[in-house]
Amino acid sequence: MVGASFLSLPKVRNACAEFLKKRFHPQNVLGIRQFADTLGCVVLVEAADKYVQQYFHDVSLCEEYLSLSSAELLDIVKRDELHVISEEQVFEAIMRWVKKDPELRSKDLPQLLAAVRLPLLRPHYLADSVATEELVRTSHECRDLLDEAKDYHLMPERRPLLQSFRTRPRCCNYIMGHIFAVGGLTKNGDSLSTVEVFDPIVGRWQMAEAMSMLRSRVGVAVMKNRLYAFGGYNGSERLSTVEVFDPDKRVWRQVSPMNCKRSAVGAAALNDRLYVCGGYDGVSSLNTVECYQPETDTWTTITSMQKHRSAGGVIGFEGYVYALGGHDGLSIFDSVERYDPSKGTWTAVTPMLTKRCRLGVATLNDKLYVCGGYDGATFLQSVEMYDPVVDKWKFVAAMNVMRSRVALVANMGKLWAIGGYDGVSNLSTVEAYDPTTDSWSFVAAMCAHEGGVGVGVIPICGSFD
Repeated sequence: MVGASFLSLPKVRNACAEFLKKRFHPQNVLGIRQFADTLGCVVLVEAADKYVQQYFHDVSLCEEYLSLSSAELLDIVKRDELHVISEEQVFEAIMRWVKKDPELRSKDLPQLLAAVRLPLLRPHYLADSVATEELVRTSHECRDLLDEAKDYHLMPERRPLLQSFRTRPRCCNYIMGHIFAVGGLTKNGDSLSTVEVFDPIVGRWQMAEAMSMLRSRVGVAVMKNRLYAFGGYNGSERLSTVEVFDPDKRVWRQVSPMNCKRSAVGAAALNDRLYVCGGYDGVSSLNTVECYQPETDTWTTITSMQKHRSAGGVIGFEGYVYALGGHDGLSIFDSVERYDPSKGTWTAVTPMLTKRCRLGVATLNDKLYVCGGYDGATFLQSVEMYDPVVDKWKFVAAMNVMRSRVALVANMGKLWAIGGYDGVSNLSTVEAYDPTTDSWSFVAAMCAHEGGVGVGVIPICGSFD
């Protein structure tokens, strides 16, 4: 590669860069990045940056990481795209770097700590781990940052005044995780407690631990590596019960139930809260919304949506909870509204191009996507993308098959449309959308479900031996 750069042989240099990209590892990626930077090989530098963002925790445990300059480390930890399970990993990585040479590096701690989103840390962690660090306690600037984080937790009513990048979760666009398909229906339409998981390493679905209850039309969301299943229908009644799966212990356990029974319910994670919106209680479509705090295992009823939405799409996106489409028992909607947690209000925003209930919704690369569903006459295979920068929806490539009751998730830089109903039968098939080619292709089908599943992605962590 050095020779190709010296002799101006770009094709040879690019081939060398491709060779090195395939050999990235947490222990060598920073060295390769520095080497590429020296040669001015922008493509390899950018690829190394993306790798560091995706596997930051693994990289931060390696020897090369401890040799970074403070400016290089700051450039990494301030990135929005950093993929971490929580800000604890960022704080601990910074402390590891500082403690490698505390006499020389402690002066850099305030600037580095300012890049950590301390308000997003758990209160217990702030008190037990951050506040007890001697290097933090002996720095006025660090103590000010700690006070800001404490105020954020102690005075939630003042959070709108404390808005900064430190109160905004990171938004890693590339997540590599296990896709969990939860509950759903048999071919005969019976509810299931079955759970299966797609492993992207081996490229196939396999059985996982079943839930404690039968649940179809279940709401699913993931927060801090935990998979939550909300409500649903067990074949005879709508449920208010909630259970959570711990992938480390491989067990489901029940937590506090919702205040309302809800099937066909939408669920979303945003910041440190989980939201369930609308659904059907067995009598009517709902507009009520509940907010769950995992730390205290408590539910709070918050401002209701403007519309009663059953079988709508719900997702957290750019600091808001979006509720899209659905029906009220009479009409199917194209309307979209979003909830601002800092103001406690719902606001109507640009509607979709198509009315849809039983749709799939996911976010990828700072865009919002909806797919499939039912418009009252047709089972849909069309897909729309919302760009918040221009505040417009546009159609992208349609799926290969019609999918109502479809689940949609982002994983590995693609969208995955999972299961559904095509107007004739429940589907076990899965297809993936590649935004770079604007095309859908079939991938491994589920092994134990026939549509109607709830879906969530648990990121793979510590993916290296």
